[in-house]
Amino acid sequence: MSKLLRKPANQSITNGVTLVHEVNNENSGLEYVGFKVIDLEPNGVYSEQLTNLELCVVALTGKITVSDGKESFEEIGTRDTVFERKPTDSVYISHNKYVTITANTKARAALCYAPSLKELPTKLIKAADNGVEHRGKYNNKRLVHNILPDADPSANSLLVVEVFTETANWSSYPPHKHDQNNLPEESFLEESYYHEMNPPQGFVFQRVYTEDRSLDETMAVENGDVVLVPKGYHPVGVPDGYASYYLNVMAGPERIWKFYNEKDHEWIIDRP
Repeated sequence: MSKLLRKPANQSITNGVTLVHEVNNENSGLEYVGFKVIDLEPNGVYSEQLTNLELCVVALTGKITVSDGKESFEEIGTRDTVFERKPTDSVYISHNKYVTITANTKARAALCYAPSLKELPTKLIKAADNGVEHRGKYNNKRLVHNILPDADPSANSLLVVEVFTETANWSSYPPHKHDQNNLPEESFLEESYYHEMNPPQGFVFQRVYTEDRSLDETMAVENGDVVLVPKGYHPVGVPDGYASYYLNVMAGPERIWKFYNEKDHEWIIDRP
């Protein structure tokens, strides 16, 4: 199995919480992006002391209460399944805070991390504050929820976005990359993809590859998997009969999303 593909661990911890995924510097090779998924039973409690990391908590499903020790945001979350295709609530919390997540219902939450040295205000990112976009045409259509885009100055490093791709469509396509610190043409951003499928027995294909093919991995990605993108192009193909959801976390030395399309395939954008 590819080192870039992570299967759910589903490790029971304490207080009604299951750790589904944990991606960190030690187990991933990524320097800037960290990621967790947790499942919480009703009244389950997850807590964590942030040190040099900022955090965006995304209420994937169910309702949760999020506290930074001073401020508390009660019963946030808008959906029972991500495939309701409506934005959800999130909370940004800066470093040096003590975070508590309490489940008001059965819930799943994504915890998105990046390095942070400048303390910023805790912020509730309401569902209504998500920028909603429809991108692409033909068989390259997707719905995008911008949770924490680079135009929003609320974070030091983090960029967070949700993408829905319909059946028999491609996403993150034409293939693009952001692995060179070469602004204004391209920024360096690591990335993670958390995937879900509808129906859940489905799969998608994701390829991660560099120009020189020193990295070239094509993965069959199943419901609940995570794919790591340390560098390179990273398109996603969705088979007929299934719909795709993924949550992207990006971070790098500068908080700018500037990507470079693979020239061999860029013509696809300008088709009449």
